[in-house]
Amino acid sequence: MANDIKKIVLAYSGGLDTSIMLKWLQEHYQAEIVTFTADLGQGEELDPARKKAEMFGIKDIRIVDLREEFVRDFVFPMFRANALYEGQYLLGTSIARPVIARHLVEIARETGADAIAHGATGKGNDQVRFELTANALMPGLKVIAPWREWDLRSRTQLLSYAEQNQIPIAKDKRGEAPFSVDANLLHTSSEGMVLEDPAVPFPDYVAQRTTDPEKAPDQAEIITITFEKGDPVAINGEQLSPAALLTKLNELGGKHGVGRLDLVENRFVGMKSRGLYETPGGTILLAAHRGIESITLDRGEAHLKDELMPKYAELIYNGFWYSPEREMLQALIDKSQTYVSGDVQVKLYKGSANVISRSSPHSLYNMDLVTFEEGAVAYDHHDAEGFIRLNGLRLKTWAARNAKAGQ
Repeated sequence: MANDIKKIVLAYSGGLDTSIMLKWLQEHYQAEIVTFTADLGQGEELDPARKKAEMFGIKDIRIVDLREEFVRDFVFPMFRANALYEGQYLLGTSIARPVIARHLVEIARETGADAIAHGATGKGNDQVRFELTANALMPGLKVIAPWREWDLRSRTQLLSYAEQNQIPIAKDKRGEAPFSVDANLLHTSSEGMVLEDPAVPFPDYVAQRTTDPEKAPDQAEIITITFEKGDPVAINGEQLSPAALLTKLNELGGKHGVGRLDLVENRFVGMKSRGLYETPGGTILLAAHRGIESITLDRGEAHLKDELMPKYAELIYNGFWYSPEREMLQALIDKSQTYVSGDVQVKLYKGSANVISRSSPHSLYNMDLVTFEEGAVAYDHHDAEGFIRLNGLRLKTWAARNAKAGQ
């Protein structure tokens, strides 16, 4: 019952939708509201969110800088797995939701709130991610999803409600917005409106974070990324914190048009959606991490990781960051990173990020074994004869059976 709820922690961006939600929660639940705004490096000024919350009479306003935690505890562990959803998507929105939800739950616990509230719609994946995280971290906590409760179904109705309640409306919100944007330090995603028809190429103005590759610099740029136990720690010899390092990679990749992805994906809730994702730093990081793994992982380790990666990525996409199976996979992935240390050179040029060199004190690459010249390590070419004979035995048996059967 609404009147059983005395205090609600709202995930609050300060935008039109969550401002409407703030007013609606006050009216509908008549509860005390705590606002929580997460700074995940979305690149927006967050002080307006505080001012708007104050306008609504909110006394407990939380604006928390989570950039380092987000990259260190969520993005980097995910990149140790080389995670790609459906082979392409670097999970920029998906991985941001568990960190936001975790802090919602922590604030609810700290303030004695009865519920948390989020602004995810009933059509998307984010509602699942927020609520599964709450289930895992604080099972008895109520989750309020206004989009599934209120009768405001259209942009016109939202604007009308805002005007009736004197909620400031940005001028560009009065008409139909050309697309919606979600951003954090890992990526920018643009969806909706002008992007809804997958048969129509996205307009140039949609891109938020990357230069058009055709207009990128004509001169390539080579950078060196240093890894320690699977995580990047320096660029061109300069030690950087996780958030500072990803910020630098975003700047470099964005300048060279790296990391654009026009994707039609399968949402967890059952529909397909189309969006433009820009992940410049993450695209460079994925290439570099695979580069250092190529010389430091044994074949069995590398291939097993690649087999498990789609399952790991799907767990994150579907909202199961806080689940026993994701933690089991993470333990295996992290174990594989023990010797994943060294330097990788990446060439950035007109939308591409290509590894051009890799070195490590723990390299498994043996020049004496692979050289076309006579190596120092004894390798008897005749050993290959028995190896091939044993591997071919079952094929001979199979072929003989088929010949006998007239196939």
